[in-house]
Amino acid sequence: MRTIASLVAGVIFGVGLVVSGMANPAKAQNFLDFFGTWDPSLAFVMGGAVIVTAIGYSLTLARPAPLFDSKFHLQSAQHIDARLIVGSALFGFGWGLSGFCPGPAIVAVPLLATGTLAFVPGMLVGLLVARLTLSSAASATTEACG
Repeated sequence: MRTIASLVAGVIFGVGLVVSGMANPAKAQNFLDFFGTWDPSLAFVMGGAVIVTAIGYSLTLARPAPLFDSKFHLQSAQHIDARLIVGSALFGFGWGLSGFCPGPAIVAVPLLATGTLAFVPGMLVGLLVARLTLSSAASATTEACG
């Protein structure tokens, strides 16, 4: 049942991205172009997402446990470190340059949107490099401490 719920949520998210136009990288790039073809629609989509998320979180966290698990798995780290800053900067640069972030890019692949056939493989390689780098750093730390 958890897989079906995840699939339904993913389809709703993907349809929302297509309907709102956020699968089009020009929307993000035009939002960042304050002195040219500025398009504020991304701000309205983000605002709507924040409102829906706030309502969803308040309703969900009022429950003793999620529907398809025994407990909530919420982020517990509350510190800002170099990994967070570097990751955020890389995400922001990639988003600003390409107009894609991961969700809309994956949704745009079947639409054959310009740039997705280069962006998505590049994103996957970046994820793999990050995973390998972090796992090798973690094993080096374990060896040094052990």
